[in-house]
Order: sequence, then structure tokens, then C-alpha cells
Amino acid sequence: MRYWLMKSEPSEYGIDDLVRDGSVAWFGVRNYQARNFMRDEMRLGDGVLFYHSSCPEPGIAGLAEVSRLAYPDATQFDPRHKYFDPRSTPQAPRWFNVEVRALKKTRLMPLAEIRGCPELAGMKILQRGNRLSITPVEPAEWAFILARLGETA
Repeated sequence: MRYWLMKSEPSEYGIDDLVRDGSVAWFGVRNYQARNFMRDEMRLGDGVLFYHSSCPEPGIAGLAEVSRLAYPDATQFDPRHKYFDPRSTPQAPRWFNVEVRALKKTRLMPLAEIRGCPELAGMKILQRGNRLSITPVEPAEWAFILARLGETA
């Protein structure tokens, strides 16, 4: 099992939306490294830290899991969609998404709290210049965050 931190803007799609819907296709990723994580490395049941970004108080807002393996992101083929990619075709798709299933909303673990924990100093989200929407999380980081949130593995 692997673990991931996946960012979403709560004004677009937040943890409350995921809890309401149960699951969601993680569409719209247009970064090759983040795409490769979904396409090549994510497996069913992998743990997900649902992270609110680009908001007044960014941070981990909930827990989820990968519930469907990567498949072509349909938005790349729709010319009316903001994620349309004219160079992508159904025969040779460039972009993929996984589906993520809600496990639970947690208390918010703000970015400032994450930064303040020496045990989390190596997290990709804290690295200077990192703007990836999906990053791997080490098992020790996952366990520490769950314990900090009062959750069990």
C-alpha cells in the first residue's frame, strides 16, 4: 500500500463535496509527474490525505482511498471544457485520472501545523517550489498524521 496527498481547492471541490458524493474522478490534472503518479503508481486501496489548497487556511481536511485505477480523463476530449487538450485523442490519451472514495472528514490539520512537526519535515508538500497537486507520502508520515488527527490506520 502506498499513501498520497491530493490537493483540491475547496471552492471547486472540497472534502464536504467528496463526503456528500462518496467518490469522485480526480480529473483535470495537467502535470506529467502528477499524471504519472496516478497512471503508473496508484493502486486500489492506497491511502489519500485530502488537502484543501488555494484557500484562506490550507491543510489536510480528510481521508480517502483510491477506489478505481487510472483511466483516460474524459475532460481532455471535450472542446467546451477548461481541461480540453487538442493534442490528445481517444486513441492516444495524454491525461488520466483515478477515482477517490471518501473515508471521512477530519479536523483540519493546517499547513502551519504540518510545518511545525519535525516528523513531517521531509514531506514533499513542504519542499520549496513544490506545486504538484499529487505527492507521495511516506508510511511514517502517514502514521504520524493519522495519530495527530486521532485516527487509526
